Amino acid sequence: MKQKFLPTAAKGFAIGSSMLVPGVSGGTMAMMLNIYSDLIDAISSLRQNWKQNLKFLAVFCLGAGLGMLLLAKPLLYLVDTFPMPMMYFFIGAVAGSVPLIYHQSGVTKLSVKTVVYPCVGVGIVVLMGLIPQDLMPQNSYSGWFGVLMLLAAGFVAAIALVLPGISVSYMLLMMGMYSRTMEALSGFQISYLVPMGVGLILGILATTKLIDKLMSRFPQGTYLVILGFIIGSVLQVFPGVPEGWELLICPILFAAGFWAMHQLSQLEK
Repeated sequence: MKQKFLPTAAKGFAIGSSMLVPGVSGGTMAMMLNIYSDLIDAISSLRQNWKQNLKFLAVFCLGAGLGMLLLAKPLLYLVDTFPMPMMYFFIGAVAGSVPLIYHQSGVTKLSVKTVVYPCVGVGIVVLMGLIPQDLMPQNSYSGWFGVLMLLAAGFVAAIALVLPGISVSYMLLMMGMYSRTMEALSGFQISYLVPMGVGLILGILATTKLIDKLMSRFPQGTYLVILGFIIGSVLQVFPGVPEGWELLICPILFAAGFWAMHQLSQLEK
């Protein structure tokens, strides 16, 4: 795994800046930027060639942290102010990445599994979207029980962080923790962030090891299910048919997102 400093930091910056937008998956962005498998490999085999892996992850995390600090709030503002045009841009970007991910699956001809596996991925994302929000009561964050709840929440959020097509922010919304977590981040509330961060790290380590094994043993099926996750994520963020002035700008932003991601895909080949 050979990664240069600037491209790795730039990809981390792009992923970090978009990750806090509800409905946008950090894993999907990593797949779109063709850094997902490198991240999975570096985390799952951290003790092997640990210097190179740690350097790669440190550079990526530095870029992601800067992205969160500098662009997450402007992006959230744009999504809140112009929700439909921004969602069309994200959907266009996802569509532009689909050919690359399909290519990575190694599929050479259509078969039953090339249809079934993506449908399984879509079905999982759709079923997760049916989970009711506010699963955790708002007063459950204190005491030892609160620490355990935050550990569990961090672990669950890590699964969403690692799996493409599943948004961490959306998962936090379903658990009724999105606003509270944003407040804790902005206020740097250690008692809230530390147990959640520990759960997040444990979840990332467990999930990446599983995905690494699946990619090694069943690469085609794994990539096809991930492709289904990504297609399913479009259903989550699809804002409907635009009207008025948005009828003109939404297709333009969709095309811009598609073109930008398609160009990035071409550079990675």
